[in-house]
Amino acid sequence: MSTSENLRPIEQVKIAPLAKIVERQQVWSCMAAKYGVDNPVPPWKSSLDGICDALDRNACGAEILSFIDRRNEEDTLSATLYSNLPYPENQLVSLAHSLVIRGIIDETQLQERLAIVRARLEA
Repeated sequence: MSTSENLRPIEQVKIAPLAKIVERQQVWSCMAAKYGVDNPVPPWKSSLDGICDALDRNACGAEILSFIDRRNEEDTLSATLYSNLPYPENQLVSLAHSLVIRGIIDETQLQERLAIVRARLEA
């Protein structure tokens, strides 16, 4: 993200791979129904919780994304850009959004990782 984008409110910065998820309504309930999965909890939820816990508890995590910033951004993004997604999908894309904004992962890397997940799912 450029410096000028970082100065804009977080909900005004669009991240293309995440916008596609919202457009396509890629949510666990739809995916589970499509693939005949009965578990209402997404398989990635425990990993998401672990990442959030690690960021919240790590001494250097605050330098990357503090607990307060992560939660505030999650609340803002879940109420704006990702309001059409249910929980926990909105939590997941909000965290990804926050990490892209900070340059921890770029949009190309995010798109590549999403493609890897999709390929595994469709295999």
